Amino acid sequence: MKIKKKIVLIGMMGSGKSTIGALLSKKMNMKFIDLDQKIEAIEKQTISQIFKLKGEKYFRTIEVKTILSLLDSKEKELVLSLGGGSFLDEKVRKNVKNNSLSFWLNWKPSTIIKRIRKSSKRPLIQGLKDQEIEKMMLDRNNYYSKSNFKIDCDNHKKNEIVDRIVSILKKNEIKS
Repeated sequence: MKIKKKIVLIGMMGSGKSTIGALLSKKMNMKFIDLDQKIEAIEKQTISQIFKLKGEKYFRTIEVKTILSLLDSKEKELVLSLGGGSFLDEKVRKNVKNNSLSFWLNWKPSTIIKRIRKSSKRPLIQGLKDQEIEKMMLDRNNYYSKSNFKIDCDNHKKNEIVDRIVSILKKNEIKS
């Protein structure tokens, strides 16, 4: 199966975009790029360090620039996992819509909170109460819902989620 567009995974931090992206790219024989890892390599700092030393505004600027560069690249056979806040940017959303097929990895708030609660790698949630994280999720869901496809992930194993995406891609390939 040949996909003519890039595949972009979106969703809240802790939704498994990196894990699912790596598995999906392997199954589809496509290149995989995790946006956060790419930014860390470019900046030679962790995301947490970038937030701490240069601020969220600086990070978001680098994030948008990196995403647009990847989406504009000639490389078609690419699975890209975005950061949790990336899809909130209008330029990113528009470019993702025009150049790729996007999949929202959706989870119940309680699942995400359990996954990210104790992580020191997530600067945006440091010091937040569970209700505040849930509100952030609900706010972001308004943007995530603009993706091409929504994958409800609760009660599904990683490979089942990957298979669901592949199934959607196969149906989409027939239509295109």
